[in-house]
Amino acid sequence: MSMYGRDPWGGPLEISHADSATDDDRSRNLDLDRGALSRTLDETQQSWLLAGPGDQGKKKKKYVDLGCLIISRKLFLWIVGGLLGAAAFAGFVTLIVKAVPRHHKPPLPPDNYTLALHKALMFFNAQRSGPLPRHNNVTWRGNSGMKDGLSDAAFRRSLVGGFYDAGDAIKFNFPSSFAMTMLSWSVIEYSTKYQAAGELGHVREIIKWGCDYLLKTFNSSADTIDRIAAQVGTGSTTGGSSPNDHYCWMRPEDIDYPRPVTECHACSDLAAEMAAALAAASIVFKDNKKYSQKLVHGATTLFKFSRDQRGRYSAGGSDASFFYNSTSYWDEFVWGGSWMYLATGNSSYLQLATNPTMAKHAGAFWGGPDYGVFSWDNKLTGAQVLLSRLRLFLSPGYPYEEILRTFHNQTSIIMCSYLPIFTSFNRTKGGLIQLNHGRPQPLQYVVNAAFLAAVYSDYLEAADTPGWYCGPNFYPTGVLRDFAKTQINYILGKNPRKMSYVVGFGNKYPKHVHHRGASIPKNGVHYNCKGGWKWRDSKKPNPNTVVGAMVAGPDRHDGFKDVRSNYNYTEPTLAGNAGLVAALVALSGHENTGVDKNTIFSAVPPMFPTPPPPPAPWKP
Repeated sequence: MSMYGRDPWGGPLEISHADSATDDDRSRNLDLDRGALSRTLDETQQSWLLAGPGDQGKKKKKYVDLGCLIISRKLFLWIVGGLLGAAAFAGFVTLIVKAVPRHHKPPLPPDNYTLALHKALMFFNAQRSGPLPRHNNVTWRGNSGMKDGLSDAAFRRSLVGGFYDAGDAIKFNFPSSFAMTMLSWSVIEYSTKYQAAGELGHVREIIKWGCDYLLKTFNSSADTIDRIAAQVGTGSTTGGSSPNDHYCWMRPEDIDYPRPVTECHACSDLAAEMAAALAAASIVFKDNKKYSQKLVHGATTLFKFSRDQRGRYSAGGSDASFFYNSTSYWDEFVWGGSWMYLATGNSSYLQLATNPTMAKHAGAFWGGPDYGVFSWDNKLTGAQVLLSRLRLFLSPGYPYEEILRTFHNQTSIIMCSYLPIFTSFNRTKGGLIQLNHGRPQPLQYVVNAAFLAAVYSDYLEAADTPGWYCGPNFYPTGVLRDFAKTQINYILGKNPRKMSYVVGFGNKYPKHVHHRGASIPKNGVHYNCKGGWKWRDSKKPNPNTVVGAMVAGPDRHDGFKDVRSNYNYTEPTLAGNAGLVAALVALSGHENTGVDKNTIFSAVPPMFPTPPPPPAPWKP
């Protein structure tokens, strides 16, 4: 008899009494099964056990265990092969790309201001006195003035070095100090532009050459002095026949006549200007701590002397009064005091520079036809712009704010006077502003004004100020740069005569420059005092090109006479070229490259005292 039940796996369940085992048989079989399960199976046995009846004859798949993932070995090999193939293809493509010649976009050519800057700096190489460095790059110049100072029986100290002032061989400290101050100011503001033009090292070398000489002209190691060597050589205009630097026409290398040293014992203007030059240069060379400190010490000594021994260096009909006569020393006090403060951070200098009485004596409140004209003689306008910078960026507040605000307002008025819409200054038909009111040698004043306009425009831009007011009318900063550009463009050749007044720039420039070294050939012949007159009076162009020299300039009718004997047209000067360099670098390169806001304040401490530390915690 059999019973059928329902198999939960889908098949019939049959229980047969005939085949059923007794309880003892089932117990014995269970013990045998337990013994079989207790044995460890090898991999083959496990595969047999797991494989179904139809799987025994199939090939076993191989797998790769990646730790977090088990994949088929075949798939793994495909993936690895694909990656290696992709890498090989990418490398092949890269190799082809590198092998193909590249066509770089050519850099933009330098602008005219940068090209002119290279040449304008070369003029200072042509003016060097003393043993020239090998890289001076002016082939017709050589060592000269090697006995300066030593040949003067009353002086007997070396004054070798420095720069000759103009077309002669006199070394005037007053204009050369101003030239060094201007160059240093331009480097402090525009070192990035000098770097981009490849001229930063060159201009720093020029400044150091000039400052090293200035340090020789007084006892720079002392704290107190009583004299300065103000001049080497003489340029008597009395019409006598005694050999001197104006009567004779000789190459500096051939000079054999006496070169006396002129000392001054009360020369506030000269000492303060020299202090300004050394102080400004100390900021330029702040990366050379030892030299910078030497310059600051010399500047401090000079400024103290300027305050203790009052007087004009050119007073009493001295030789300097015929060439670089100083009208006052009060403007040098404001100018020099400003630079001393920036170089030292000593607030006593700022107090002096912002003293209303000082400003009054300097002419800040009485105007006049030359108000706003920045030059080697009158530094007030430059000081006003410099102190306006201080107010714009640091805003020192009380007790300086009142006079700083006044200077700032006066600077705005001066900038207005430069614009064509105002009639403070006339202009030639060609557009050249007549800052010296039609008097000769106008370009030295024009380049200074162009620099001030450009740098003040950059100050306003850096201070996020879009412009300034001239009366009720608002003018954007761009008009100041436009003014500077029109004036410099005139000098570079955009004028009625289509002539560049910078020698060596453009196709047409003066060829009969009033310059002894450039007008006499370097042919091995020693031309004595009068022997060089034939070269002075020659109608032929100069045999040597004094590259970068900015001549004195045209007259008030845009006329110009390229005549060597007329220095009012054709003579270049250190001070004039320094202003030209400053204006050119300010306008060069990309307009978005503005001034360096912070370097000039590197020695200035925080304008407000630091707050005291918090009190100690309270203890009961």
